[in-house]
Amino acid sequence: MPEAPLVSTNPLLALAAHAATVQPPRHAVRRAMVDWFACLVPGARRAPGTLMAAALAGERGAGRARCYVDGELSGIRHAALLNAVASHTVEFDDIHRDSGHHPGSVTIAAALAAAQHHGASLETLHRAITAGYEVACRIGMAVTPSHYKNWHTTGTVGTMGAAAAVAVILGCEEEKIAHAIALSATMAGGLQQAFRGDGMSKPLHPGHAAEAGTLAALSAAAGMTGALDVLHGPVGFAAATSDSTGRWDLALAGLDTPVIGQITFKNHGCCGHIFPALDAVTTLRAAYGFGAEDVKRIHIAGYSATKDVTDRPDARTEQECRFSAQYCMGALLVLGGVRLAAFEPANLVNPAIRAVMPRVSVSLSPELASAYPRRRAAQVEVELNDGRVLTHHQPTRKGDPDMPLSDEELSAKFRELAVPVLGEDAAETLLARLWVGEELPE
Repeated sequence: MPEAPLVSTNPLLALAAHAATVQPPRHAVRRAMVDWFACLVPGARRAPGTLMAAALAGERGAGRARCYVDGELSGIRHAALLNAVASHTVEFDDIHRDSGHHPGSVTIAAALAAAQHHGASLETLHRAITAGYEVACRIGMAVTPSHYKNWHTTGTVGTMGAAAAVAVILGCEEEKIAHAIALSATMAGGLQQAFRGDGMSKPLHPGHAAEAGTLAALSAAAGMTGALDVLHGPVGFAAATSDSTGRWDLALAGLDTPVIGQITFKNHGCCGHIFPALDAVTTLRAAYGFGAEDVKRIHIAGYSATKDVTDRPDARTEQECRFSAQYCMGALLVLGGVRLAAFEPANLVNPAIRAVMPRVSVSLSPELASAYPRRRAAQVEVELNDGRVLTHHQPTRKGDPDMPLSDEELSAKFRELAVPVLGEDAAETLLARLWVGEELPE
């Protein structure tokens, strides 16, 4: 006799039921995969992924999942871990604005590793990725913004997204997907302090999330059970990591519109909380034609994370500079953009960029803070040496759902990041496969 369906107001069960049936908006999924590979390719040639691949070489295990860091075939967990680390390394990967989560780095890494290993169809992979985005981003919405005070959302809710995605690849139905999510929740982690200073910890967050979520899904598929009230219980995930037991009404609203169609694709290679200010100054430069040497001061008024995360006037290392509004503004003015080159060793000590940094200040705007996280805005004031004071309100970011990158712009981003590593022919072949191919990427 078949088991009764899981019907409950329990948010975990509601999300599991949704993950089991959600249909992929295929073009939106393809956009996410183009962006993921764009970030993966350069990240796969850099630390910490290269260091971890060497350290874990003896634990690779047999498998059919591609580890893009070294090109070898691996077991699912090994590939999910290293590919997720690599895809987050250059800070160009996608964002779900309303949850503050980088879903692609975790979900696609885990789902693709499982799909390659099990020989799943591209349609199944698309469905799994969509399910993973749904679960992780919606749990993130339930705990945002208070969760982000101490926790890195990608490392926490990403674990549950990976679990759901891999469970779909494994052919799990609703009940086992629920247990995969439940098991993964107790392995979720990732501290804000890990990327407020120097070090290589941040890419490890999606790496651990992808691997732990994969472990949870494999375990659930084998019959292991989890605590199904772990998300909303009195001492569950939401209560432990936010200021409530979760805003589940918000998280579960609009299930007929998958979040993967509402993703931000980064237009700058740095922390997304700096983007509105960079966009504002780009707009002012286009209108008034000033350069770094013309600027007396720049003031950025932003929301809470603008001040808390990116006000780093003394940033020195690559990691610090990716999260410094002062450094990134200097790079924009001196180099013309905040791309990978901005964080090469020569530019980290570039005297022209360093000269701009003391002229940039950051403050909290209560008005802009009240609209966060659904609005990521900035109010920027630029005073020029000739006495002119220019102002611009940037209500959103280029790349956000209400100001999206076009397919052509996304392809241009892919080429910019992938061609120097793969070469033009290989990059174009991969790009075409991601946009129109019907087989799994190899």
